[in-house]
Amino acid sequence: MKKKSFYITTTIPYVNADPHIGFALELVQSDAVARHRRLAGRDVFFSTGTDEYGQKIWEASKREGEKAQDYVDNYAQKFLNLKKTLNLSTDNFIRTTSPEHIAAAQEFWRLCDKNGDIYKKKYKGLYCVGCEKFIAERDLVDGKCTIHPNLTPEIIEEENYFFKITKYRNDLLKYLQEPKSVLPEWRRKEAVDFTQNAMEDFSVSRSKERLSWGIPVPGDDTQVMYVWFGAFVNYLSTLGWPHSTKASRDKPEDLFKKFWLGGEKVQTAGKDMVKFQSVMWQGMLMSAGLPTTDTIVYHGFITGEGGLKMSKSLGNVINPNEIVKEYSTDALRYFLLREISSFEDSPFTMERFKEAYNAGLANGLGNLSSRILTLSEKYLEKCPEMPENSIPEEFSEIPETFDTKKAMDYVWNKIQEVDQQIQKTEPFKVIKVDSEKGKKLITDLITELYTIARMLNPLLPETSEKLKKLIKENKKPKVPLFLRKD
Repeated sequence: MKKKSFYITTTIPYVNADPHIGFALELVQSDAVARHRRLAGRDVFFSTGTDEYGQKIWEASKREGEKAQDYVDNYAQKFLNLKKTLNLSTDNFIRTTSPEHIAAAQEFWRLCDKNGDIYKKKYKGLYCVGCEKFIAERDLVDGKCTIHPNLTPEIIEEENYFFKITKYRNDLLKYLQEPKSVLPEWRRKEAVDFTQNAMEDFSVSRSKERLSWGIPVPGDDTQVMYVWFGAFVNYLSTLGWPHSTKASRDKPEDLFKKFWLGGEKVQTAGKDMVKFQSVMWQGMLMSAGLPTTDTIVYHGFITGEGGLKMSKSLGNVINPNEIVKEYSTDALRYFLLREISSFEDSPFTMERFKEAYNAGLANGLGNLSSRILTLSEKYLEKCPEMPENSIPEEFSEIPETFDTKKAMDYVWNKIQEVDQQIQKTEPFKVIKVDSEKGKKLITDLITELYTIARMLNPLLPETSEKLKKLIKENKKPKVPLFLRKD
């Protein structure tokens, strides 16, 4: 029986600053899941991209003295470069300023409007530029938005279009009753609570007079789409919707039909996106008559000094390119996948990164690999025949839960077990008094190391390939896989 196709997408970040470590986390976690599903025989489509409209970007471009399009072109390229920097297996990179996406967003608007779910009214309220949305006074702490405490909300009054999401309250609650609709479980309860107690119709347009940088509202040249409304549609436009076909991997096919209508649909996002992704977006899909997302997986924040969330607006971010340049891509992937919780907030400091690198990679995997490959090269004539599938079934099941940290912990527990096995059996001593027994011990060790390399395939793909190559060539590494950093 052919396995169901698998579609996974990250959120698309604003291009008003350089990429930072928080978004790198989402990319790497999603990439590990995508790679695992491919190895499991699924046909996978993995998408990311950039959100290039909205007030924040308009204001940032003015500060830089650039045309808005030139500004977003420059920053979009920096996010596109993350594919190489982080060794991502993405299949498409969607930009919200592309003609294809604009056409898709406008068609989506027409579908919702045709269903009677878009209406116009005057509105006055507090508006957070950082969130690009109206917020209630009950959501403020000391008069500031909790997500952007450095910004003061503005009081704005204007006539906008609104989306009638309250019409779908019961449908949304039914959707959210499905345990797999939101992971982890406590985020699902958060979505249910919002839908029951706080959900209101929301604005889906802005006055063009106040903000000209946006996707034009069909049939009304005085308004542009609210940035969130237009951006959500990237999950469809990246698959070629509403057009029937789109080329991918040099193979033209109906991607929307294959991955959205016929596949398993997974989105990943930060914990502050729950009401946007699991409520607003799903309500919009219901209005347009399209299938809802199967699962949305939420990760926590990466925090910096003092436990503050890393964010561009607070100016406390770390650039992933700088870490990769000094340490390596897999060093960063290791930290993000193992030292950062899959679902909760976790701290990131360069001191903590360096300690984890030395302990887990240089002294852990790197040292173990050197010890075993040195023994193998010295005492075995060639690489032993490796079993076809030595990966434990219990490990293969872990990524199905989207808990990438748990998968990494499993591998490093195995590394520790093999290291203890060397200390217990002492093959370097046995080989000198009993050649046959010593070679058997070394063969067992090299087989265990190959299994570790296999398990690392979706997690640290470059290290996995290097390690498998060294094992097959029966050579110890000329330089350590990971040089210790003092």
